[in-house]
Amino acid sequence: MNSENIKIAGGYALICLLWGSTWLFIRLGLDSLNPIFSAGFRFSLAAVLFFAIIKIRSTELPLDKTAVLLYITMGFFMFVFPFGFVYWAEQYITSGLTSVLFTVFPLFVVVFSRIFKVSKIINPYQVVGVLLGIIGIVIIFVEDISFKGENIIIAMVLVLLSATIQALMQVFIKKYGDHLNSLSMNFLPLLVAGFVMIVASLFLEDFSKNIFDSNAFISVGYLATFGTILTFTTYFWLMKKINIVILSLSSFITPIIALLLGWLVINENLTFQAFIGSSLVLIGIIFANFKGLKKYLSSVRK
Repeated sequence: MNSENIKIAGGYALICLLWGSTWLFIRLGLDSLNPIFSAGFRFSLAAVLFFAIIKIRSTELPLDKTAVLLYITMGFFMFVFPFGFVYWAEQYITSGLTSVLFTVFPLFVVVFSRIFKVSKIINPYQVVGVLLGIIGIVIIFVEDISFKGENIIIAMVLVLLSATIQALMQVFIKKYGDHLNSLSMNFLPLLVAGFVMIVASLFLEDFSKNIFDSNAFISVGYLATFGTILTFTTYFWLMKKINIVILSLSSFITPIIALLLGWLVINENLTFQAFIGSSLVLIGIIFANFKGLKKYLSSVRK
């Protein structure tokens, strides 16, 4: 395996690990902050830190017409609406149900990739791999799925809508954002998202209910640095290196990471059912990568 492949594998593992940990910190933050304000605070802090990195590294910030349109579109449809929907929905549905509903994300990446002719190679192995991953996630969280409670249907629809919008945006970025670097692709969209969500929070939420305690700052600080800066920079870099469908399968791994962290950190129960479901997810990912693995093994034998 050459150095480039090692970097790609390491980047893939990094986004899975960090995004798998974000569920825990989102929950932590929601104990102190309103959902829209919490997300806006997170993105605003991340935008400030991105700006500092851009200045330190003297990174070029493309401002051509296509780039500016992409920044604004990403701000609303990559961050404001999808994350606003999920933050709000998690007040009413379990993280298990959220994880199951969000499994439509890779499936819609496949669909939109075909519609917009973004990915040159979408083979049956990838489709089967996605379906196996969905089944695996359902098996893991089937006992956590509940359809009782206030605003349950609205919350479920919003999570599905979030996954669909994000899938469309992934394909959109792949098609039109190839000339942008991973830093500029994050800074301005996050700045737009942070500003819009904080302003929206002032009108839609009771600001007096925000509690700026250690939980709030730990949650926002972790989510801004590790859950946003490291993950999205790495994700957009990977988008230029590997097949977009394979990249989208990372959304199947993050719930498994969340389960393992819950077991290790707060002693949550790890069932045999979770083991079976996780195994099926991993088999699905291997299946989706079958052609690539076959090609790699053939080159090793030579």
